[in-house]
Amino acid sequence: MNLHRMLLERQAAGKPVTIGIIGAGKFGLMFLSQVRSTDGMHLVGVADLNTDRARAQLKLGCWPAEQYAAGSVDEALKHGSTIVTDDAQALITHPGIEVIIEATGDPGAGIRFASMAIEHGKHIVMVNVEADAVAGPLLARKAKAAGVVYSLAWGDQPALIADHVDWARAAGFKVVAAGKGTRYHPTYHQSTPDTVWDILDRYMKIKDRKSINPKMFNSFVDGTKSGIEMTAVCNATGLHSQKEGLSFPPATRFEHAEICKPKADGGVLERKGVTEVTSSVYRDGTDVPNSLVMGTYVVFESDSAYSEECFREYSMLPDSTGRYASLYRPIHMIGLELGISVASAALRKEPTGAPICFNADVVATAKRKLTPGEMLDGEGGFCVWGKQTPAETSLQEGYLPLGLAHNVKLKNEIAEGQRIRWDDVVYDADSQAVRVRREMEATFAQTTRKAA
Repeated sequence: MNLHRMLLERQAAGKPVTIGIIGAGKFGLMFLSQVRSTDGMHLVGVADLNTDRARAQLKLGCWPAEQYAAGSVDEALKHGSTIVTDDAQALITHPGIEVIIEATGDPGAGIRFASMAIEHGKHIVMVNVEADAVAGPLLARKAKAAGVVYSLAWGDQPALIADHVDWARAAGFKVVAAGKGTRYHPTYHQSTPDTVWDILDRYMKIKDRKSINPKMFNSFVDGTKSGIEMTAVCNATGLHSQKEGLSFPPATRFEHAEICKPKADGGVLERKGVTEVTSSVYRDGTDVPNSLVMGTYVVFESDSAYSEECFREYSMLPDSTGRYASLYRPIHMIGLELGISVASAALRKEPTGAPICFNADVVATAKRKLTPGEMLDGEGGFCVWGKQTPAETSLQEGYLPLGLAHNVKLKNEIAEGQRIRWDDVVYDADSQAVRVRREMEATFAQTTRKAA
């Protein structure tokens, strides 16, 4: 409740929070549109390989042209302006910048930039949940050892869900399930960048198809993004993946306590303490009314008859038994809310969610029969989707993380629906992303087995 006051104090002292952002895509643009008018913050630089696009994004975010230009970090700090550059390293290594926002969406780039930021004593806000799913637990541990903050991005669903979980536990409740809503049908796992339009056109009126990246949008449709995000939630909260990952049960926003509870009590979960994503589409293809398609939720329980009575009295959306109840947030505002993470990291030295364990993984799973010699094309592509998997199972079976299933060649035939293993592909063992991931597997192997 005090972040704005603390920002005002920094502004009054002439020492605003200094920020560099890497990646000027949709998430980055949404933050750009808000940081310009946020008291006590100074966006020093925007780094993007396509500087023309970055400038166009600033213009679209309503920035006056005189506020941004080419130049040096020193000049931007001196004049209170913002530079546009293709040199992310210049932002990360400059001692005048406090917080780095990693918003590239590329797992390899995210791991590289986050590692560099930690080495240079910068707080890192990890919009790049793809990289977090691959190596977040190790990066967060290294950040803590270096005395800096590694944080999930407020406004994105994993951080909001982690906050729900923290709220419930801090209030003395036991968390049964947590997650989000999405639009899902079992057939969507086979969706590709070519066929995704058949799905998108049913509920999104996109006039200019050239304005969006179909591969990126497809990662939301085919179940991959849900697997990535719920993996991040598990590792940030200590919740677990179910054995077969997410089941995507259809649910209205008012039914979560009834549906997201253990099967033994009439719900769909294999046990308590897991993540689940609910669908806004029934299995017959019709829409679920009042769905949670853009929102987040937590289901919790109490062992007190009095608390259960309060669930009903205060409209906490209890299940039919009164034992379980839910709380939901109907929307998330993505980059428009990202300043909360920046302020929390810089002023409180506290993340808005960060990995504390390695409980879950998201692994590459075949969309169709795959043959030796094929090149995997990663998230949202034609070959694989990301299936949430218990980390213990992933380590025991040697499964290939979805974030590293891009531009690697298959050695073995893979059946549709089969999870791919490291041994099934030819990969570069010397790449930084692979080395960091392997280091994380070795670091957390023993504790992951104990947690399971």
